[in-house]
Amino acid sequence: MFTTARHTRFLPFGQNRFLQILAALYLLVWLVTAYRPLYPSGWLLENWLVFGVLALLIGTYRRFPLSDLSYLLIALFLSLHAVGAHYTYSNVPFGFWLRDHFHFARNPFDRIVHFSFGLLLAYPARELFMRVARTRGFWNYYLPLDMVLALSAVYEIIEALAAHGAAPELGAAFLGSQGDIWDAQKDMGMAGLGALIAMVVTFSVKKWVSPQEDVAA
Repeated sequence: MFTTARHTRFLPFGQNRFLQILAALYLLVWLVTAYRPLYPSGWLLENWLVFGVLALLIGTYRRFPLSDLSYLLIALFLSLHAVGAHYTYSNVPFGFWLRDHFHFARNPFDRIVHFSFGLLLAYPARELFMRVARTRGFWNYYLPLDMVLALSAVYEIIEALAAHGAAPELGAAFLGSQGDIWDAQKDMGMAGLGALIAMVVTFSVKKWVSPQEDVAA
């Protein structure tokens, strides 16, 4: 059974076929994008947080496994991040195609990934609040949005500090602001928008699937 935040179960990794396939696919994406990145030092900077997230997910799996849906959403976001780390976000070819096709002023791939940060990670955040803080009702949908905005701000601060301590060319590539002085604020706004959409969709699906349940659940 494919599990969601409301219906979780623990299976040892050796018996969890879904998680095995998901981990193998992500590992394949990571290995491909780790090969000859455009800026090797920048790739390493981008991946330190990834290493930390993966260590946390692996270390807590036995005591606090997330649902299949949460792991899927996390893997999708990490895969997008892997692509951005390989090229640096402002040099992803797909972003240049979008820029030229839709006549954007800049490569929008970084905006897409920040939007995806909120869209894909708000649901796992909701699961954490539901199971750890026992939140209900309105708080099930507001706190994930709040958490996404907070984490997005923290990431922008870390990114700025890392870029400040790096070589000028590497720092500029790592930031990927492309000359936009409001880049950090727009990135956080995109993350917040993604999280808001995710929570609206989650609420709508819940009411459609289980209309008999109380809204406070």
